[in-house]
Amino acid sequence: MAKKKSTANVSKDELLSFYKEMLLIRRFEEKAGQLYGMGLIGGFCHLYIGQEAVVVGLEAAAEEGDKRVTSYRDHGHMLACGMEPNGVMAELTGREGGYSKGKGGSMHMFSKEKHFYGGHGIVGAQVPIGAGLAFADKYLGNGRVTFAYFGDGAANQGQVYETFNMAALWDLPVVFVIENNQYAMGTAQQRSTSSPEIYERGKAFGIPGEAVDGMDVLAVKAAGEKAVGHCRSGKGPYILEVKTYRYRGHSMSDPAKYRTREEVQKMRDEKDPIDHVRDMLITGKHASEDELKAIDKDIKKIVNESAEFAKESPEPAVEELWTDIYAEVV
Repeated sequence: MAKKKSTANVSKDELLSFYKEMLLIRRFEEKAGQLYGMGLIGGFCHLYIGQEAVVVGLEAAAEEGDKRVTSYRDHGHMLACGMEPNGVMAELTGREGGYSKGKGGSMHMFSKEKHFYGGHGIVGAQVPIGAGLAFADKYLGNGRVTFAYFGDGAANQGQVYETFNMAALWDLPVVFVIENNQYAMGTAQQRSTSSPEIYERGKAFGIPGEAVDGMDVLAVKAAGEKAVGHCRSGKGPYILEVKTYRYRGHSMSDPAKYRTREEVQKMRDEKDPIDHVRDMLITGKHASEDELKAIDKDIKKIVNESAEFAKESPEPAVEELWTDIYAEVV
């Protein structure tokens, strides 16, 4: 992974926005981890801690009406596209106030208003769904782009390449985002993937792409703008391999013994995406230590309030089991 950080010109407001958005995701995920440990979140729970720059950078390149679909490590994507922390946390805890009325949990909540088409529990299943969303937009001619996120582990699934083929054949406006956090479910990339640069597999289908430092939000944004421009201009799909790193295990039940604590700490010390923006704000005299502490305090309040909202929201009624099963077609 490249060590050089982006030093592109960026405004104070933009930097502060990135800082707040990434910090919200981090604090939210830390709180979700606490609630899981308390038994208030059931089932699986995959935290996004360490990968915040990926989705915040790409959302900065998106426009209103663009779509996104991802896998089960999805809470960061929800918050970055504007979904409310209260609704997300309530859904995680299986409460009526959640985005899917408490029936979807961590891996299955959606927001039609924010064009978020779900986290998906089947590895790689969201990739053809993303191409389908892009097909609809091309059919409608509305100029929209879809971001289809998947990981380095899912990059070895067959349906990914079937989708690459169809997307290239039909020039679909989809950005395939490989969130390469190095370890998939628990196997290092070099032990599971024959090609060192996963994005280069797109060459077989005529799909251009590039690798980008996913710990640098400015680099991600710049690459995202290039990818989106390619898709929006009618040139078909684009692949971004965003090299990132998750600090926690694959899920809350994963002790992550396949890597050393020293490796994780080194990444935290040298590559943390939030610390990078924080350093830019301080050295550029855009914000003081006290101002950044105040921001952190405000964000912790938002997150704590989302946890309280979730706890106070009732569990869904038994009758709710029978809703949202079929759609009525007129």
